[in-house]
Amino acid sequence: MATKKAGGSSRNGRDSAGRRLGTKKSDGQYVISGNIIVRQRGTKIYPGENVGIGRDHTLFALVKGKVKFSSKGGHKIVNVALVA
Repeated sequence: MATKKAGGSSRNGRDSAGRRLGTKKSDGQYVISGNIIVRQRGTKIYPGENVGIGRDHTLFALVKGKVKFSSKGGHKIVNVALVA
């Protein structure tokens, strides 16, 4: 016979891996077509000139150029300026 009651098991101790979201290219960096600029959930930052938006709201470069972050009307916007 046991002299101690069995201890309960904890139901904690799990955590999901980070999603690796955020800015992947900073202001002034050069990008080529298809480069991911921002990974995000929802449109925290909006696409501007020469920037496309994916199904999961990822912003990516449509052309080769220089990344430029700005704000317009209370929205953050990212553009890619063409480089000659």
